[in-house]
Amino acid sequence: MKKFLSLLLLLPATSFATPEIAEHTLANGLKILVQEDHRSPVVVSQVWYKVGASYEPSGITGLSHMLEHMMFKGTDKHAAGEFSRIIAENGGEENAFTGYDYTAYFQTMAAEKLPVSFELEADRMRHLHILPEELKKELEVVTEERRMRTDDNPQAKMAEQFSAMVHTNSPYKNPIIGWQADIAAYTAPDLQAWYSRWYAPNNATLVVVGDVKTADVFALAEKHFGELQPSELVPLKPQKEAPQLGTRKMTVKVPAKLPSVVLGYHVPSLKTAENETEAYALEVLAGVLDGGSSARLSSSLVRGKQIAVAANAGYNLASRLDDLFELEATPSQGKTVQEVEAALKAEIVKLQNQLVEPAELERIKAQVLASEVYQRDSNFYQAMQLGMLETVGLGYKKAGEYVAKINQVTSEQVRDVARKYLIDDHLNVAYLEPQKMESVNMQAISTTHQK
Repeated sequence: MKKFLSLLLLLPATSFATPEIAEHTLANGLKILVQEDHRSPVVVSQVWYKVGASYEPSGITGLSHMLEHMMFKGTDKHAAGEFSRIIAENGGEENAFTGYDYTAYFQTMAAEKLPVSFELEADRMRHLHILPEELKKELEVVTEERRMRTDDNPQAKMAEQFSAMVHTNSPYKNPIIGWQADIAAYTAPDLQAWYSRWYAPNNATLVVVGDVKTADVFALAEKHFGELQPSELVPLKPQKEAPQLGTRKMTVKVPAKLPSVVLGYHVPSLKTAENETEAYALEVLAGVLDGGSSARLSSSLVRGKQIAVAANAGYNLASRLDDLFELEATPSQGKTVQEVEAALKAEIVKLQNQLVEPAELERIKAQVLASEVYQRDSNFYQAMQLGMLETVGLGYKKAGEYVAKINQVTSEQVRDVARKYLIDDHLNVAYLEPQKMESVNMQAISTTHQK
C-alpha cells in the first residue's frame, strides 16, 4: 500500500551490456557518479542527500520535506524563485522529491547547460536563506498539500494510519509530509539546524547521466562544489523495529466510496537482511503475486473468483531499514473485506505449501529483462537507480547485480521466505470502512515538489 512500485521496474539487467559508471570523490567528501549516454544531447543531473523522513525525531516530522520546499527560496546570490526561473530560461526542467531515506533535487537540460545546474546546486548546498517570511508562505503550501494529498484521500489516510500502527520503533511510522501538528509548529531555526546538519558535500551524491564526457564532469564538479565545506556528521542511533508479538488489526473510518483491506508483514530489506538471497526471494514472491495480468492475485481473486475488483502486492527491496511486505485489495460488490482478507491469506498459504512451478518462475524473471528495455530509454531513471542505491547505503554497484541475483532465486527460496516471514505473528491488518461522502476533494496531486 505504501510502496507498490517494485524494483522490477527500476533496476538494470546484467544480461545486457552494463553501462560503465565512473566514480570520483572530492576532497570535501562529495561523491560523483557519471554514466555517459550519447544517444541524445541531453543530461540529467541529480543531487541526493542522505536525509529524509526516517531521520526525523518526534516533534519535527516532515521537516525534510519542508526543507525541500525551502531550497527554492533563495541564497546570497539568487533571490527566491530565481533558481526555477534560471533553469527554465536555459530550457531545462527541474524538481525535487523527499522519501523516507533521501531527499533529491534534479534538472534535465541540454548537455551544454550542465554548468548552470552545477552552479545553482552548489550555491544552495551551503548558502541557503531560510527566512521566516518565506517559511510562513511555504507552511501554507505544505498544509494545503497535506490536506489534498492525504487528509482528503481515503486510501492515503488509511495508509498513514496503517503505518502508524505497524511500526512501533521504526521511523517509518511517521508520514513523509509530517503530522499536521508538527508542520504547524516549524520555526526558521528548526529548518536552519536541519539544513546545517545534513546539507553538506560529505552527505551528498551527485549523479550525472547523459551526453557528457566523464573527465569534464569531474572537473566541472571540482570547480563548483570543491570549495564547499563539509559538515561533522554524527551517525544516527539504531532504529530497529521492536519484534511484533501477534497480529494487529485496525479499522479506519473515513469518507470513501469503496471499502478496502491491507495486510502488512514485517520483513527485512536488502540492506538489513542477514542473507541477501532472502530479499531477492521476497522480490520474486511479490512478482508471483502481482507481476502483471497473469499473476496470481489478478488471475485468481479478480478474474477467477471475482472476489475483488483490484488486488496488489508489493515489497520495497531498497529500504534503508526493515520494511513491509504488503497486500491490498478492494472487495467486489457484495463481498466483504473479511472475505477478501481470507482470500489473500489463502494465496500466501499456497506459496508456503506448494513450490512455484518452473514455468511461472521463469515468466517472472523474464519480466525483469523486459522492463530493462523500457527503462534504458530514460536517463532520469538510470540516474535515479544510482542515486537511490548509493544514498540508502547499498552502493550503486548493486544495480548491476540485480538481474543476476533474481535469476538465481529458486522456488524453494520463495517458499522458505513465505514460511519464515508471512506469518500471523508478523501480520498487521487494516480495514477501510467507508463513511458518508460529503464535499471531499479527491483531486490527484503530483508526488513531486510543488513550486
